[in-house]
Amino acid sequence: MAVVPYKEDAADKKSQVAKMFDNIAGKYDFLNHFLSVGTDIYWRRKAVDELKDLRPVRILDIATGTADFAIETLRAAAPDALVTGVDISAGMLEVGRQKLVDKKLSHRIKLELADSENLPFDDNAFDAVTASFGVRNFAHLERGLAEMRRVLRPGGQLVILEFSKPTAFPLKQAYNFYFSRVLPVFGKVISKDQSAYTYLPESVQAFPDGAEFVAILGRVGFTNPAWQPLTFGISSIYTARK
Repeated sequence: MAVVPYKEDAADKKSQVAKMFDNIAGKYDFLNHFLSVGTDIYWRRKAVDELKDLRPVRILDIATGTADFAIETLRAAAPDALVTGVDISAGMLEVGRQKLVDKKLSHRIKLELADSENLPFDDNAFDAVTASFGVRNFAHLERGLAEMRRVLRPGGQLVILEFSKPTAFPLKQAYNFYFSRVLPVFGKVISKDQSAYTYLPESVQAFPDGAEFVAILGRVGFTNPAWQPLTFGISSIYTARK
């Protein structure tokens, strides 16, 4: 059974995820930084470093949300690089577009409402495809990954940043307590959507992280899939080529 934000809702996972992010869009950036004590900023920088050797010109950021990762990719991209960010949440994209205006980056980054499992782009259209904390929200994981591979050019770079599950004692126990007991309380108080921050730990637990995810990348056709744990395994960077 799919993990969904609103268990009493009959809508499919994709619709529920879009609704959830629309509901929390205004508080999303603050909660990200607050609940991770700013570590999410470090994680994004580490993930973007994987693009430095490629210096991509055409970048697609999947599940771009409020565009934080799309903005960060410019640091490792070619000087004339253009970034396209896609998301299924109109509310998140609205916050992201205002952020781009404030940072004077609207000419470098374009945000579009689109389904990551049915991308509106030609084959081989991008030098790099990225995703930050988004692939675990796919309704059909392998379909979404296959679409990411389709639009990536031969030799192009895939970079995925995603939560993972620590395995070492006592971090595993502390992590599970924080994710299941502390995070939902703060998430509800600040975002006013309790389900969103109950869904987060549930979606992380259900996600096939580590070696299992690397195997899935290989299964959908990516080459040289690799996995780099960050911060004792709380999150991970996954890379691969087409």
